[in-house]
Amino acid sequence: MEYYNYIKALHLIFVITWFAGLFYIPRLFIYHIEASQKPLVESEILCTQLKLMSSRLWYIITWPSAILATFFALWLLHLAPYWMEQSWMHAKLAFVVLLFAYHIKTHMIFKSLQSDKINYSSNFMRIWNEGATLILFAIVFLVILKNTLDMLYGLLGLLGLALVLILGIRLYKKTRGS
Repeated sequence: MEYYNYIKALHLIFVITWFAGLFYIPRLFIYHIEASQKPLVESEILCTQLKLMSSRLWYIITWPSAILATFFALWLLHLAPYWMEQSWMHAKLAFVVLLFAYHIKTHMIFKSLQSDKINYSSNFMRIWNEGATLILFAIVFLVILKNTLDMLYGLLGLLGLALVLILGIRLYKKTRGS
């Protein structure tokens, strides 16, 4: 068990890089969607570059980080199976499942944009961009606080954060004039 903290550190590093990818890829989607509405020559140049940037981010950073974070998480659970007896861990794992669902849906959006199929507005993508933030808050608070009452407060805080993010997006949209 002397290497437990090394495995934990690697897990955290890959969780951080995974979230970095999940935070940035929707921003690239927003730029791509907005670039597609520009004049043809400008649109072609921008969309080609944004597809390349998205592809590199997605396949070189985000997917490998998701896989490695999961690998090290499973290793940690193998080394400390008693965590599976804790209710906070069950809640955390539920949010991890939600994170994977978010990741897979983001992958579907990525594939669509790579094929020049735009199914969502840039405003939708601004809201989508906050999904990873909400999941991150939930997971971090669950891991740090580790008890049911604090989980209730955390859930209320998460709902409050969601409300603040939605209001912020609406304010941005209003000041942008679109």
